[in-house]
Amino acid sequence: MSDAITISVEHIQNSKLSQVDFNHLGFGKYFSDHMLEADYEDGEWKNVRIRPYQTLQFLPALCVLHYAQTIFEGLKAHKDEEGNVFIFRPHENFKRFNRSAERLAMPQVPEELFIGCMKQLVNVDKDYIPSGYDESLYIRPFMFATEETLGVKEAKTYKFLIITGPVGSYFSAPARIYVEEKYTRAAPGGTGFTKAGANYAMSLASSAEARKQGYDQVLWMDAFEHKYVQEVGAMNIFFIIGDKIVTPDLTDGTILGGITRLSLLQLFKDAGYEVEERRISIDELIEAYKAGQLNEVFGCGTAATISHVQELKYKDFVMTFDPEAMSISGNMKKYLLDYKENKLGDKYEWMEKVD
Repeated sequence: MSDAITISVEHIQNSKLSQVDFNHLGFGKYFSDHMLEADYEDGEWKNVRIRPYQTLQFLPALCVLHYAQTIFEGLKAHKDEEGNVFIFRPHENFKRFNRSAERLAMPQVPEELFIGCMKQLVNVDKDYIPSGYDESLYIRPFMFATEETLGVKEAKTYKFLIITGPVGSYFSAPARIYVEEKYTRAAPGGTGFTKAGANYAMSLASSAEARKQGYDQVLWMDAFEHKYVQEVGAMNIFFIIGDKIVTPDLTDGTILGGITRLSLLQLFKDAGYEVEERRISIDELIEAYKAGQLNEVFGCGTAATISHVQELKYKDFVMTFDPEAMSISGNMKKYLLDYKENKLGDKYEWMEKVD
C-alpha cells in the first residue's frame, strides 16, 4: 500500500450521542457512531473505510477463533479549552502495535493507516470526546486473522479496525492488589511484551480468584521463582522506596512496555527524581515496608493513567497504604492529565493534533 490511502466515509443516519450519560461514563460502556475498517489480502491493505459502528459477520472457521492471532492497542484523545483535539503519543502505540504484529506473524500496518486514518475517525466522532477531569475518548485499534482454515499456521488474510468511545477513570477507587503465586503471565521468549489478546485471556482465571478474595487486580511475578515483580493485569507498576522511584525493567521481554510508563520515566527524571529500572523482589518490598521506606505504590497505563494502590497482599502478609498521602504520584497524575489536555504546552512534542 502506498502512503496515500483512499478512504471512503459512510456517515451514520441516526447518531447515538444522545444516549450517552456523560455524567456516568464508566469505561468501555459506550461506543462512538463510527469505526474504521481495512482488509489485508494478497499482501496489501485494501478497502479502507469509515462506516457506522455495526455487527461484523464471519464464519465459524475464522482463524482467530481457533488460534488467537489477534493484537490490539489503547490510546486516548482529549480536547483542550479551545476545543482542539489531540491524541497522546500515537506514534509510540504505532511502533508497539507493529512489534506485536511481528511477534505473532501478522502483517505490518502502515503509519498512514494506523495514525492518519485514526485521526480522520476521531475527527468524525469528535463530539463524543468528554471534557471532565480524567475523561477522554478511548481509541482501540486491533487486528485479527480472518482466513477460514483449520491449520496451525499464520493466516493469509487479516482485518484491521479502530473503534472509539467516551470513557472516565478505569479505576473508580485506589486498587487493592493480590500477589499471584500459582499462575504465570509470561516467560522470556514468549509474548509478554506484546498486546496479544491471549495474554489477557490467560490472566482471567487469576483475576477472578483475586476478586473472590476482595481484590481488584493481581500482581504478576516472574515465571521461574515467583519472586520478582512483573506487572499488574491492566497496568505497569511503580514503587517509591525511600527517595527513589523504582519500576521493573523490560530486559527479559516479559513485561509490556507501556506508553504511560515510558512517559512517566521521562517526567520523573526531568523533575529531579532518582529513577531505577531493575529487578524488584517481593522480599525487597516487604523489607522496605517493614522499615517504613515503601512510601508509594501505583500503577500506570493508558486506561488507568495513574492508579494508587491502597493494599498489597502477599501470602498472609498485607501491606496497606494511604493514597491521600501519595503526593509524588498524585502530583504527577495531575501534571500528566494537564499535559494531555494541552494546559501546559507540548514540551516533549507528545501531542498529535487532529485537524
